Amino acid sequence: MSEQSSASRSDLVVVGGGPGGYVAAIRAAQLGRRVTVVEKDALGGICLNWGCIPTKALLRSAEVLQLASNAEEYGISITGIAPDWKQVVVRSRQVASRLSQGVAFLLKKNKVEVVAGTARLASAATVQVACADGSERVLEAGNVILATGARTREFPTLRLDRKRVISAREAMTLETLPESIAIIGGGSIGVEFAHLFHAFGVQVSLFEMLPNLLPAGDEEISRDLERSFKKRGISVFTSTAIDGLDVQDAGVRVRYTRKGKNETAEVSCVLLAVGVQPNSEGLGLEEVGIATEKGFIVTDDFGRTSVPQVYAIGDVAGQPCLAHTASAEGVLAVEQMAGHEVHPIDYTNMPACTYCRPQVASVGLTERQAGEMGIECKVGRFHFRANGKALAMGEPDGFVKAVLRASDGVLLGLHVIGGEATEMIQPFALGRTLHARWQDLVHTVHPHPTLSEAVPEAVLAALGEAIHA
Repeated sequence: MSEQSSASRSDLVVVGGGPGGYVAAIRAAQLGRRVTVVEKDALGGICLNWGCIPTKALLRSAEVLQLASNAEEYGISITGIAPDWKQVVVRSRQVASRLSQGVAFLLKKNKVEVVAGTARLASAATVQVACADGSERVLEAGNVILATGARTREFPTLRLDRKRVISAREAMTLETLPESIAIIGGGSIGVEFAHLFHAFGVQVSLFEMLPNLLPAGDEEISRDLERSFKKRGISVFTSTAIDGLDVQDAGVRVRYTRKGKNETAEVSCVLLAVGVQPNSEGLGLEEVGIATEKGFIVTDDFGRTSVPQVYAIGDVAGQPCLAHTASAEGVLAVEQMAGHEVHPIDYTNMPACTYCRPQVASVGLTERQAGEMGIECKVGRFHFRANGKALAMGEPDGFVKAVLRASDGVLLGLHVIGGEATEMIQPFALGRTLHARWQDLVHTVHPHPTLSEAVPEAVLAALGEAIHA
């Protein structure tokens, strides 16, 4: 070992300080373990620094702008509305920085050691770290958790140059807004940025290869979102294949095929939002014998890899690539290695939220998924145009869709598009955890006026008994 190297031992070494890694570290410390976290960038990971949190700050600014622009609808006259994009970005970065500092405080409070550097497995129980200060460390560990996350996926014909062809990371810190943008990928990231840029006056073209936006979600909800986007002036191209990008001095030519026709679009820049690829390179996986599939680390129901002492959680372990999934997996892995009685995560009950306007949220099975599983369903819908709170808010668009198992009325899935949909969904994730039936949902009195009143109405609609529809 060189003089620049040092060795230490921990019960657990966590590689990656994102929402999976830091939560796992804190839970392990609570259980009396000596824990070290290795993070090469900023604590909080992509989600906190370059994903979930700063984008929501940007989207909040878009919401304020839209409210101010439409203030006359609420009986308020405002003149001289002038969005300041640079200040919008500054606020977003301040929010992210504050939370990153909060993660550092929590780790320190729980006596978790943090090492700034890049980690690599030397063995199942040894992690080598090239530290940010130029030194090297060897961390011996009883267990290792890999929580290195993922990054924007690229393809041979879709490559980032970080200037004209950008990822979400560059998109949220643009010095100036482009005149026009093509967003490739109609998943959550794509539709959120489509909404954001359109709100600030950018001409937006949104491309999705599959037939619907948010293709993993309920098809009716997706179609309603597409209608809403088109009504507002966002150009949406579904069932569209991107053939290539021609980067030019003045912008980018997007070549695509739609309905059998080859077409082009000229835009100022392109945002790639076509999924993620795992940050699994350089971790020493192959040398240690850890199995991967398409770059994602293969794990069992508790996060264990093919090397039992080593666990993997979050995006690097595959879908669903969600921050709250990573956190849940981190807690599960730590409690399993501590010998607690644990149960595998029910990924069908993992809430999914998209923060465009209107918001979209869902939990459980879609109608199509239930049908593919051979489950006979009853489906009910309730539109927000009949909901008093939605009308008072000025957000009457959207609806709630409830999917019930026909045999016993158990809630299989709930899907919402509309104002504050992302805040509505969690109680019904709890309902699915508790195997709630239609009687439980309907007999639970919902306060009035609230958006959540639409849920029991949707359930009753599945039974042909809706009161307000």
